[in-house]
Formats: sequence, structure tokens, C-alpha cells
Amino acid sequence: MGIKWRNSIKFIVWTAILAIGISGTLSIVSKGDEYIGADFFQSPEFDAEMEQFIGFLSIYELHDKTKEELRNNITVIDEEIEEHRYRYGDLPEQVSAIKNQYEPQIQDALAANNEEVANLYKAERDEKIEDITNNFKSDEYIRKKIAKEEEERIDSFFQEREAYDSLFQEYERAFKYYLQNTQTGEVFTNLNGVEDGSVKEIMNDKEMLFIQNYSDSKNGYLSTEGRYPHGDIVEGFDDVIALLYKGETQTFEGAIAIPKSTSSEHPLMIRYHDYQKAQITFYVYAGIGLLCLVLSILIYKKIKPFQLVKSLEWDGIYQRIPIDLRLIAFVASFIVMAALAFQVLNSEIYYDNLYSYIYDLLEWVLPASMIAMAGTLLQFYLLLAVLKETSSFKEEWRKALIYKGYFILKRAFLNTSVGVQLLVLLMVVFLSGIGAGITFMDPGVILFYLFLFLVVTLPVLIFLIIRTGYFNTIIQNASALANGNFEPDLPVKGQSVLARLAESINTLKHGVKASEKAQAKSERLKTELITNVSHDLRTPLTSIISYTELLKSPDLADEDRDAYVQVIDRKSKRLKVLIDDLFEASKMASGNIELAKAQVDIVQLLQQALAEYDETIQGSTLQFRVGVPEKSIYTYVDGQKLWRVFDNLIGNILKYSLEHTRVYIDLVKEKSHVVITFKNVSKYELGGNTDELFERFKRGDTSRHTDGSGLGLAIAKSIVDLHDGSMDIDLDGDLFKVTIGLATI
Repeated sequence: MGIKWRNSIKFIVWTAILAIGISGTLSIVSKGDEYIGADFFQSPEFDAEMEQFIGFLSIYELHDKTKEELRNNITVIDEEIEEHRYRYGDLPEQVSAIKNQYEPQIQDALAANNEEVANLYKAERDEKIEDITNNFKSDEYIRKKIAKEEEERIDSFFQEREAYDSLFQEYERAFKYYLQNTQTGEVFTNLNGVEDGSVKEIMNDKEMLFIQNYSDSKNGYLSTEGRYPHGDIVEGFDDVIALLYKGETQTFEGAIAIPKSTSSEHPLMIRYHDYQKAQITFYVYAGIGLLCLVLSILIYKKIKPFQLVKSLEWDGIYQRIPIDLRLIAFVASFIVMAALAFQVLNSEIYYDNLYSYIYDLLEWVLPASMIAMAGTLLQFYLLLAVLKETSSFKEEWRKALIYKGYFILKRAFLNTSVGVQLLVLLMVVFLSGIGAGITFMDPGVILFYLFLFLVVTLPVLIFLIIRTGYFNTIIQNASALANGNFEPDLPVKGQSVLARLAESINTLKHGVKASEKAQAKSERLKTELITNVSHDLRTPLTSIISYTELLKSPDLADEDRDAYVQVIDRKSKRLKVLIDDLFEASKMASGNIELAKAQVDIVQLLQQALAEYDETIQGSTLQFRVGVPEKSIYTYVDGQKLWRVFDNLIGNILKYSLEHTRVYIDLVKEKSHVVITFKNVSKYELGGNTDELFERFKRGDTSRHTDGSGLGLAIAKSIVDLHDGSMDIDLDGDLFKVTIGLATI
């Protein structure tokens, strides 16, 4: 516990030193150009004060004119007359506008039976109309009006200038000037008892804190063009200022200075001394910052602070937080750190409250910077370790809330209509709640709210209740199905998602029923298979055992012995055929067989299969009717396997056909397929279930007195399926029909 505590202390101390170092370095970046190698008289603040003083000096002294002089300078040009005349449109438009302005007032007065007021409005209206009409009759009329307006503005300007006279005098307490007009030679100064030769004796570095000369090639002359004070004194008096400076863009030589003897109580001198204090504070703070920055680098190399905190208990807690929350926390702490850095970069050192600034810096800016920096750097170190490991990051990302939320939303919108309906329902409910709150604050909207509630909210609620009931019915039906109970089919209403779900559950229910029937059938067939296999294998085996015992008799005649051997040979071959067929049927059913496909003439293959049985056919009482085309039809099949199909089917026909009946075998090409049909009349009653004839050991002779294995059709069906073909059985009474379909080349 002691080691972990010491590690925490070391990390905190290192972070504090680093925060001070970075803060001091940032102060150099933000304030270096303002304080390093500079003084107050080079600052933007002083430049603004200097410019303001020159502006006041221009309008109070350098361009001082009387009201009469300005009035005599008033000239009204034709462009001004035209602008004044058409300022509000042409004559009809202006007259119409005036009438429209007064007509409602006149009508109101007449409606109130106040004819005197109505006459006053009419007189005022007519006076304005007459004035506008005169504007369009005479240029001289407009010229007099504009000149009168200019004179009124000149009076207002002089009143405003008089209000600022005390401010100009305040500037003159600090700024001393001696300026001579370069055109007229007129001298302007606020130095008492100074002649031209003694100016340099007074305005020198010994007597002045600051001197701005306007007589050398470096600074040039002082120009008054565009030089006037900022503020209300000139706000809105552009035309008067233009008269004041009209035709007199003058230049002056001389100097403007600030004496060392200026009172320390003057606002300009207070700011001058505060600047010097702030400059010293800047140098001290910047030096401490650089020292702390170097010290933090040395400490980092020695103690490896991030390795220290890696061993703390909260590291494990942090790693359990989802990665996206960790990233958000990192970005948040980085923003806070950047904001604090921005605060240091852009905060002004207020000269009149320097110590308050330093106190605030140490009280909250540096501690907050230290916390934000520690959190940012530590999170960066821990996150970087995760990001470097691609597999680790992928694993962490799968646990992220955004990742999980994405899949939650994706599932919500897996069916777009459901997601949209959900959003609409939530929006309607939300807006209805807001509307209810608004009606409490403003009962005047309750009727409008009730209308919307009846038209929008109520139908949505009814729809939601109906859908909820339908959904509950589906859940109940699904639960019954899961428990093995088959409820009646769910009603399928419309094309909604719930309707499709109900339809799917109905289909699933029918599938389960069919599956149960198929399972019962499979169990029955499995039992029959075991019984049939046992019977068919036991019969020849019993004969072999019996005749083997008879062969052991010493008194057995040679003729009998030969007969018994023939029986044993015949039964053993029969047993071998059964076992071979069973093995081949098993391979076929499992698909564990390879086909040697090649281009085969299906017509020739069928004829070869019939030729193999030609002798048997001729010796039977059956009449074969074979219909095949003369041209060859080619298929891509395993010829040997397909010959086995034909062999099994022809063999079954010879074994199970009713004597003295006809057998029809036809081969027909239909588009891209060839269709082979085998039709015969069965000597045994087959029943109506044709699917079971494809089962192994299923025989038409249920008494099992024939030599068939019961595997022929099963093997044939498997071979055709492996060729992606079709094999179907049709029964019509005793008429037995097999149809085989194969693709042609």
C-alpha cells in the first residue's frame, strides 16, 4: 500500500511540474511579442491612445472652424437633389403613400365624430403632399431644404464636440505637441512660452518618456487625412466631418511627446507603470515555466511516471470501461486541457489588476490544467497500448457501447417499417406529452390540443392497443406450440410485420405436424426395414445351414449331394447379391460415391439394357412396346450407373408384371431434357402410397416369395438424384408407371 501511495505522489508532482512548464512556455508563445524587448509605447494599447489623441487634435485644433465657416462651405450638387427627390419613389408613388398613411387616421376620427382632429390630419397630409409636389417642381426648393438640414447637423456636431472638450483636455495633460503646418507655416502647440528654436531643448529624451517626431525621412509628416476620433463625437456626422476637412488634407511637421513630469495619477501613466510590472511578471513566470519544463523531462526519464500508475488498482477498473467511453473521456479531457491552454494563450494581463490575475492563475488555472493534463496524458498512454494491439482493439471495440448500440438499432430497423412505426409512435407520444404541458401553461390552446389529440394521438393509441393485443395472441399461440399444443391457426390480417409473423407461426405449426407424421412414418419404416432385412438375409442363410448339415450325412447319395451343393451355391449367391445391394444402397443414400460422367447416347444405353434381357423377354408372356427416336440423344452421365437404373427397372418389370399384359417403354426429348417412361401392369396390389416404394427392402410382393432384394428402386432413385435428375412413380389401380427425367447436352 505504501509503494502505491508513493507512486501516486510522484506522478502528481511530476504532472504539476509539467503543467507549470507548459503553462510558462505557452505564455512565451502568447505574450512574447508583447513583452520581450518591448515597452509600453510600442504596445497596441498605446497606439490606440495616440491615434485617438491625434483625432481629437485634428477636429479641435488643426482643423478648427467656426459654424459660419462650415455653413459657408455647404454646397448642394445635382446628384444630391436627385437623390432627395426620388428617395421614396416618383411623385405619384409618394403622394399615394402619404394618402394611405393618413387615410385610416382620418376615417377613425370621422367615425368618432371628431371632425376637428380629422381636419388636422387632412391639413398635415396636404402640407406633406404640397412639400413633395414642390420637390418635383423646383431644384432650388430642394437645395434650400438640404442646406437647412446640413446647418442643423452642423449645430448638433458642435454641441457634441463641446461635450467631449473635457476628454480632449485630459489628453492634453499627458500629450505635449508642437506642430507646424507645412503649407501655411501656422504653429499649433500646447507648450507654454516655447519658440521655434527652443523646441528641441524641451522635447528630448532627457525631458520626455516618449517622443514621436514628424520631421525626418523615417516618420514623414503628420497627415490628418482620415484622422478623427472614434466614438459618438463623429458617429453619424460624416457629412459634417467632410465639410471640416474639405479641401484641406494637410501635413504637419514637429513632434508629439509625453513628458516625464506627467502626473503618475494620469490614466495613461497608470497603464505605463502597470505594463512595466506585467513585463517583470512575464519574465519571471516564463523563466520558471522553462525551468519546470526541462525539469519535467529529466524526471520523466528517471522515474517513468506512466509505468508507476500502471501498477495502481484503478488501472484495472479503467480497462473495464467500454473503449468508446474511454475515447470520449480522453477527448473531453483533451478539450479541457486545450481550453485551459487557450485561456493562458489569450488571457490578458490586466495592468490595473495584475495580482488578481496571478492569484486566479495559481488558484484554478494551474490546478485545473494539472488535472486535465494528467488525465489526458494518462488516458493517451493507456489507450495507445490498446490501439497498438490490433486484436486487442477489435476485442475492446466489440464491447463498446456504440458497437452494441449500432446492432441494437440495426435489429430495430431490421424490418424498416417496424423501425419507422416505432419512431412515429414514440414521437406522437412524446409530442402529446409536451402538448399537455403547454396546455397547463397556456389554457388558450386547449381546444387546438384536443383537436390534435382526437385526430392524431387517439387513433395512434387505438392502433397501438390493437397491435399489442394481436402481438399477445401471437405470443400465446407460440408458447402453446413450444409446449407441443396445437392451437387453431392465427388470423392473418393485412401485410404488416405481425401478420407475416402470424403466418410464419402457422407455417411452422403445420411443419411441426408434418414433421411429427414424417417421424412416425420413419419409425414405422425403420421397423419394417429391420424386419425385412432380417427376413431376406435369414432365409438364404437358413437354407445354407440346413443343406450344409445334410451334406455331413455319411450315407448321402452322390446325386443328392450334388443337388444340395447346387442349392447352397444358389443361396450363397443370393445372399451375396442381397449384401452387395444393401452396401450399394447405403453408399447411394449417404452420397459417398463418385460418378464417372461422360457424354453418353441415352437411346443406345436403353437399347443395350433391353438387349441384355432379350432372351428373358422372349421367354416371357409379356409384350414389350418400346418407343425410342431414331436420332441419338446425348446426356452427360455415368453410363454404368445409369445402365444399373435401366437394369433394375426392366428386371422389376419382368418379375412383377401380370402375365399376358403389355409393357410400354418410351424415350422422348422435351426441350433441354429427356424423359424415359416405363409402364406395366402389376401382378400384386401395391396400394396408394408410392413414396414408400422408394424405401429400402420395400417390395411389391409383400409375401416376399420372389427373388427381389427390395433395393432396386431405392438404388435407382439415388442414382438419378446424384445426376440432378428426377424419378417419379405413378399408380393408377394396378398400372405402374416410372418416369425419369435427365438433362441433355
